[in-house]
Amino acid sequence: MNSPEHFDVIVVGAGISGIGAAYHLKTQSPGTRYLVLESKDSFGGTWITHRYPGIRSDSELYTFGYRFKPWTGTPIATAEEILRYMGEVVEENQLGGHIRYRHEIVSAAWSSTERQWRLAVRRSDTGERLEFSAGFLWMCQGYYQHDQGYTPDWAGMDRYQGRIVHPQNWPEDLDYTGKKVVVIGSGATAATLIPAMAEDCEHITMLQRSPTYFRTARNINELADMLRQLEIPEAWIHEIVRRKVLFEQGAFAARTHREPELVKQELVANIRALVGDKVDVAKHFTPSYRPWQQRLAFVPDADLFHAINKGKASVVTDQIETFTPTGLKLKSGETLDADIIITATGFHLSTMGGIGFSVDGEALDFSQTVAYRGAMFTGVPNLLWVFGYLRWSWTLRVDLMGDFVCRLLGHMKERGATMVTPQLRPSEQAMPLKPWVDPTNFNPGYLNRGMHLMPRQGTNEPWTHGQDYDQDRKQLPLVNLDDGTLRFE
Repeated sequence: MNSPEHFDVIVVGAGISGIGAAYHLKTQSPGTRYLVLESKDSFGGTWITHRYPGIRSDSELYTFGYRFKPWTGTPIATAEEILRYMGEVVEENQLGGHIRYRHEIVSAAWSSTERQWRLAVRRSDTGERLEFSAGFLWMCQGYYQHDQGYTPDWAGMDRYQGRIVHPQNWPEDLDYTGKKVVVIGSGATAATLIPAMAEDCEHITMLQRSPTYFRTARNINELADMLRQLEIPEAWIHEIVRRKVLFEQGAFAARTHREPELVKQELVANIRALVGDKVDVAKHFTPSYRPWQQRLAFVPDADLFHAINKGKASVVTDQIETFTPTGLKLKSGETLDADIIITATGFHLSTMGGIGFSVDGEALDFSQTVAYRGAMFTGVPNLLWVFGYLRWSWTLRVDLMGDFVCRLLGHMKERGATMVTPQLRPSEQAMPLKPWVDPTNFNPGYLNRGMHLMPRQGTNEPWTHGQDYDQDRKQLPLVNLDDGTLRFE
């Protein structure tokens, strides 16, 4: 193996986070030698992993888009539109030369003696083994396993004679024309798939164990359209609309805590107005949990409910007893015939992309660390992970972390430091520890299944992981990097 190719910063992943990281390094840390390593053959992350019908954002693009790149399309966008937008960022900022595709990181080893990370990398196209080194690792690989989605192990699956498909591994040859289809699950993926497939299927059924909250609205932004009619510059429109959306989202999130029952009534009443007496709304669209305790699915132009009204789609709330040769038998005794069963049942949580990490020869278990501001970890030098927001758009965190990392790198340079490690202060050594995300606040299935793999959080800043964009945008720029929670060497 040749000597490692060295960079000041290596960014892991060329999805929405990694492309944002590259932009911030280029614009805020000029002169920094950086590289983006991506295992796939293109940028895009989740937007090239998922190829199922109708794939679209479940956050509006005025906040899911970067703050530095105006979004000019509809608020809810297709994967194709998002990839085009990301491609413009890459091209306009000459980032392409800093990205190496088909480079899969196998292991990452920190050496305090050398003050650098060493990465063992395999090229997926040639099988060649490479080695890179970096002073700082910026983890932007996302939070779930890209190669395989989560499918429960139901009884009788081996007896089913139809086709079982997970949306994360959508086969190009799947023909559902004129077929009976059952989609298991009722989250954002199901809400996207069903209206996209409904016209071509004989019938498509959404089978859910319990109801999900849905919000609907027209896929337009009237303020943005009006400002364009007034010929306001796009950069101004982007910022004005972005601020308005953030204000409204923050106010709604606050209401779900302050008056959850009233918000619940409003959400359910909206669905009742759409479907009338065609559906038992109390049974199928009235969740038992508080709004926003799990991700709230947005349905643009109410297309899911229009498919239900047309009789092309239906919803069943029940549990699976067993697969049968021709479909599903439910615990109520009802049966569902299906030529194709789609398991829109979520994904596997992944900590740091499944890469094998070590620090000074000792294997690293991130679940034994405490998170500094939800981004760095006790005892782990020169590494930051972008874990976006769960209720807000993921990319809002990307931009804030971009500012933070570039500021941190500049601070290290001023101090002449080559190593920075989060550490608990003496008064915090006995601090009670909590899960990465408080399950009473937000508890989707993928977090419940994988929480034991995640770092912990404490009870006071900077060891809390509050997932609050409003708080972060005010506090992060003012963080005292010399308060003793970061050890510089």
